[in-house]
Amino acid sequence: MEDIAPPPSPRLDVRDLRVVLALASAGTTAQAASVLHLTQPAVSRALLAAEDKLGTRLFDRTPRGLVPTAAGQRLVTGATRLLVELGDLEHLVRAPVTPPMRIRLVCECYTVYHWLPSTLMRLRKSLPELEVALALEHTYSPVAALEAGEIDVALVTTSVVPRDRLEERQIFSDEVVFIMSASHPLAARKTLTPADLRENKLLIGQGAPAESHWFMSSVFGRARPRLHIERLPLTEAILDVARAGMGIAVLSEWISSPHLGKGDLVVKRLASGPLRRPWRLAWRREVDDAALRLLSALEATAPRGLLAG
Repeated sequence: MEDIAPPPSPRLDVRDLRVVLALASAGTTAQAASVLHLTQPAVSRALLAAEDKLGTRLFDRTPRGLVPTAAGQRLVTGATRLLVELGDLEHLVRAPVTPPMRIRLVCECYTVYHWLPSTLMRLRKSLPELEVALALEHTYSPVAALEAGEIDVALVTTSVVPRDRLEERQIFSDEVVFIMSASHPLAARKTLTPADLRENKLLIGQGAPAESHWFMSSVFGRARPRLHIERLPLTEAILDVARAGMGIAVLSEWISSPHLGKGDLVVKRLASGPLRRPWRLAWRREVDDAALRLLSALEATAPRGLLAG
């Protein structure tokens, strides 16, 4: 067992601090005695004892009463803080120990896991009362899992309200972009059209936006064209195939950004403008309090540039 240095042994005790604070507030030993429910001689003796322990004068005796010296003022300031902290510690020790509330969380798209796990680690310090467990097995059907009570909270792109027992709130948004080789026939284009996406192979990952209702509605409106899609398991694999000129990668900007910048890949948007994907936090009403605390924390830590609005 590692040796632990013994704590310091202060010369003053809590009673000394209370006497000094009472004198600083009251200004006279008589008034301080009334506050402390002591006799005036007892307060005077206590002050002399405190000054003797410290080897310095704490108050100047003036016709107007007791005035703290520079040393006395420092002691008054520090004593106030120490007594407040001691009171907080006593309250914490007396309070019943409650186990952290465990909530099960899943994300509708694997790209969120590029950001979420490290964020949850940071949140453990600010939300020690919450224990968040990732339920990856429900990635493909988070809303159904919420309704079945198999998870408590989900990050989703599709609205779940109105539904019985479920609540939601938009939390942030990311941009879905189209990435291709610099030598791709469309690389010289300033923007892409829906027709370009219909006519080219789209490279996607698990739970990718290119197959979601949100994506189809945002890009093609009411039309539901048959897209040529190739699914790849890893972001690096998707980008490598795109780099080889074998398709157009459809990825979130937050997961693709670290892989760009070498000049062999180019990023395109649709002619209609940025394709912003809204993310919502949805939860069962039974965990309303925990979900709202998690929501507040996630809003404060969402990646820069991805906040809603």
